[in-house]
Amino acid sequence: MGEITTKDLTSKSWPDLERLFGKNGACGGCWCMSWRVEKGEKWDAIKGDEAKRRMRALVAKGAVHGVLAFDGDEPVGWCNYGPKTDFAKLARSPSLATDDAADVWSIPCFFVKSGRRGSGVATALLSHAVKAMKARGVRVAEGYPVKPPTDGAKIPAAFAWTGTRPLFEDAGFAVVGNEDGGKQRARRRP
Repeated sequence: MGEITTKDLTSKSWPDLERLFGKNGACGGCWCMSWRVEKGEKWDAIKGDEAKRRMRALVAKGAVHGVLAFDGDEPVGWCNYGPKTDFAKLARSPSLATDDAADVWSIPCFFVKSGRRGSGVATALLSHAVKAMKARGVRVAEGYPVKPPTDGAKIPAAFAWTGTRPLFEDAGFAVVGNEDGGKQRARRRP
């Protein structure tokens, strides 16, 4: 394993995202569209090819903020971030919705290639996202780490797609809401 580098997702780097996500769209056909599902839409009708089509269209319009991590030329990780209001499902979640959503940028999703988890990829992705938000003048960055198991067991990768509490805490985030929920709210100023 070499040094991890990161770069913003652009329409030119879409093939790298496709290569990373593979035919399954990262996890179960998500294509990082789960948080963008509008009220009344059924996920089963979107996941897979439709989610890929929607994500590709958003990337082509420059409407997605994301960062890819690389080991050499190989994409090994992804992090999605952007205005909280871009992620409709967050506003519908009673435990994650906030009154100040217009002032908040969210970091709702990570994907790290199997075999690369636990090697600093998510840390590099989060660092890049926070720096990019700071450069844009974002006032509040918010993430949704998974609540740590009470027995200290490792969180299975399939459930850690929003990040872990240690990942966010090590980056200067503090839990500010939903401490007892499966997904917590953590914030910091970029």
